Amino acid sequence: MQHLLRFLLDDRATTAVEYAVMLALILIVLIGSVVTVGQGTGGMWSGTNSSLQSVGFGS
Repeated sequence: MQHLLRFLLDDRATTAVEYAVMLALILIVLIGSVVTVGQGTGGMWSGTNSSLQSVGFGS
């Protein structure tokens, strides 16, 4: 019981937890941005691929 109470009252790891939460939020925003940009440019890359294939480039 004393170990649990001592663990709950110890605040040394608070900063590490805060940094972990900030890192998780930054990664969520970054992944969301990459997915959004990827979906937005998908049509452009498809059009470029079609254009290159029509002139004989590509497979």
